[in-house]
Amino acid sequence: MHWQLLLSCHQRARPTGYSAALLSLVFLLSTALTWGQSPQSTPAQQGAQAPANEQKPTEGAPAAAGGPQGEVGPIAVPKKKEEEPTPPPPPPKKVPGMPDYSIKVDVPLVTTDVIVTTKDGHFIPGLKRGNFKILENGVAQQITNFSQSEAPVTAVLLVEFAATNYYFMYDALNASYYFANSLKKDDWVAVVSYDMRSYILADFTQDKRSIYGALRQLRIPGFRETNLFDALYDTLDRLDRIEGRKEIVLVSSGRDTFSKLTFDQIMKKVKSTPNVTIFPVSTGRALRERIDARYGNNPEVSAAMMDYLQADNEMNTFAKLTGGRAYFPRFEGELPDIFRDIGNSVRNQYTIAYHPTNTKLDGTFRKLKLELVGPDGSPLKVRDEKGKDVKYNIIAREGYTAQHTVE
Repeated sequence: MHWQLLLSCHQRARPTGYSAALLSLVFLLSTALTWGQSPQSTPAQQGAQAPANEQKPTEGAPAAAGGPQGEVGPIAVPKKKEEEPTPPPPPPKKVPGMPDYSIKVDVPLVTTDVIVTTKDGHFIPGLKRGNFKILENGVAQQITNFSQSEAPVTAVLLVEFAATNYYFMYDALNASYYFANSLKKDDWVAVVSYDMRSYILADFTQDKRSIYGALRQLRIPGFRETNLFDALYDTLDRLDRIEGRKEIVLVSSGRDTFSKLTFDQIMKKVKSTPNVTIFPVSTGRALRERIDARYGNNPEVSAAMMDYLQADNEMNTFAKLTGGRAYFPRFEGELPDIFRDIGNSVRNQYTIAYHPTNTKLDGTFRKLKLELVGPDGSPLKVRDEKGKDVKYNIIAREGYTAQHTVE
């Protein structure tokens, strides 16, 4: 190199004064010229100078390459090719002259439970689909679904417990305990009492101890009022949220003294609540008959008895509208048979379903009538083991309220 030769000469001569300054200036100029020029080297020398494992960074890679960043810029990585989206299916071919519209058909299904019993209250099994004839507003309907089932009870025990009379409270407690004793292990029961308002003493449970515990709370009544319509409406409203068939065992005198609702309003609620059967059990019947026999000529007593007769008619109406049966026991000894009868009626039943010929969703009440017929269409005859004709009762809803579509 030039600067090495000058340095060696400088070291040998060691000049002083002006010569030394001149030599220093020449040395600096040669050094600057050396740094400004790249030495010429052979390809072999270049390979020896660069390490074997060192990769030369790619210069000038665009920032949009998307690769990782190196010390001198981004490392170019080829972009993946974006997959083309799947084309949508072609629309259906339009038929010339056909307008664009859709069809929606709502076909209602009416389901009703039917109980067929002898005059003694015993369930009559073994009936077939062809033995039933159902009419809606006098028009015969075709039965599409039919079954006979034995199912557990899902019921609410609704008890009137008010400070009215000792005999009424005694009858209410006796009837409630007899009902609890008649339950089976798979039955679901809730207990509700009412006077001026209703009280949920036990929610739905299969534990008899909870039911007995709820009944033990009925010791001291709070009010004299018996608001039956309000309590029944509230119970129906709660049961309407539960699917399946439900029952209300109404242990009550039937009198309503101070309800906010009227009889027409509670009747509308009873008619519009599906799959609920009401079994009223009257209280105080024996006391009423003794008072009527002794003081029946007294106008005030006669007026009071008229209130109770009206209450009996109301409970009969609740039962008939829902396919149940009302009971008016005079003696305590009748209660076991009554609740045995209710249990048989609830657990053994026929279920009938049909699509009504009247498909209008107008919210009207439609009356139902059921008949038992033989193979030839004549009234069915039921005989006992001795071959004697047996009178039977058909217990079913008197009708239903059609759905109402608001346009």
